[in-house]
Amino acid sequence: MRDETVARNYAETLFELASRNDALQSYGDAVETVAKLIDEDAKFRLFMETPRIDDADKKAVIKKVFADSLPKHVVNFVLVTIDKRRQRLLRSISQQYHSLLDAHMGREHVQVTVARPLDDATREVITEKLSAALGKEAIPHVRVDAGIVGGLVVRTGDTIYDGSIRRRLDGMRKRLLAAELDTDSGDAATA
Repeated sequence: MRDETVARNYAETLFELASRNDALQSYGDAVETVAKLIDEDAKFRLFMETPRIDDADKKAVIKKVFADSLPKHVVNFVLVTIDKRRQRLLRSISQQYHSLLDAHMGREHVQVTVARPLDDATREVITEKLSAALGKEAIPHVRVDAGIVGGLVVRTGDTIYDGSIRRRLDGMRKRLLAAELDTDSGDAATA
């Protein structure tokens, strides 16, 4: 099985466990805590992912570090990933879990590109408009790119809505060039 599929299966299992315990958000936060530690601490990542360190030692450290700060079921889940030698997938499992949580909560992450930084009021208006258009709670991730000149570009999943001034200018330029070519070919026909 591909890693992405395995990570998705583990995330679905954790999500089901969280549903049974009415703890969807807290389990998501807990697995994200472990994933962030792996992502941000190279020594911890090496410790967790190297096959030269005995699994029993890894599990002892996980229990010691997380037993008092994370839900018991999440700690046990991490221990199972070690038993199955899937701990290197914890970051991907966390991402997949949050995708499941977002879908369950009716949220969608949207990439928004703007020409200059947004103030809070404008960001709020954009969030409201996107939420209304998508029919679910939009979570915008704003990126500034002066190259779009003005307007905004929205990417949600595989769909892009390009309302940038740059796109409009490019379209206008193409129409002007096409009109100029039509005029030139008309002049050549009359000569």
